[in-house]
Amino acid sequence: MTTDELLNAVTGAFPVDAEHLGALHARLAAAADGAGILDVAYRTLDTPVGSLLLAATPIGLVRVAYGAEDHDAVLSQLSQRISPRILEAPARLDAVTRELDEYFEGRRRQFEVALDWSLSSGYRSVVLHRLADIAYGRRASYTEVARLTDNPKAVRAVGSACATNPLPVVVPCHRVVRSDGSMGGYLGGLEAKRVLLALESS
Repeated sequence: MTTDELLNAVTGAFPVDAEHLGALHARLAAAADGAGILDVAYRTLDTPVGSLLLAATPIGLVRVAYGAEDHDAVLSQLSQRISPRILEAPARLDAVTRELDEYFEGRRRQFEVALDWSLSSGYRSVVLHRLADIAYGRRASYTEVARLTDNPKAVRAVGSACATNPLPVVVPCHRVVRSDGSMGGYLGGLEAKRVLLALESS
């Protein structure tokens, strides 16, 4: 049972109004974080590409998920892969929320928040770490990214790494396109990719 489910189970037995429930939730989140038992904090953020689920460990941002990925399913995966001690605790995500707001307002070109890469490994991790080499407003083909990793024949593997990127937007897999300049696929859908590329080209 996650911490959120426990809170709902406890408060469900008593009549609690939304304001008091919110205050109780905030105190629980602060206490869990202060005690070092909040392994994954999360919140959602409304953006021009839809609602994004943001999740962070004490190390850093570990997951950004589009609505199309099903936020409940993503939280379930995080509880299995990282820890069941997971709670909606927006304060831990204040910095990334601010940076994302600045990015979507056209005032930020590079993210500076700490990242937790624990959901990425092997060659996929190599690819994702090289995506920062594609500058804001620029695009690179899957072939070019494969060359950046010193493995020019690994074009399909690059596509797979982009398709499973746990940190979209912040780790800019949207800047990777096909060699003919067409969009290619995107985890958040092609419309989201168009929005991000248009934002960066304006």
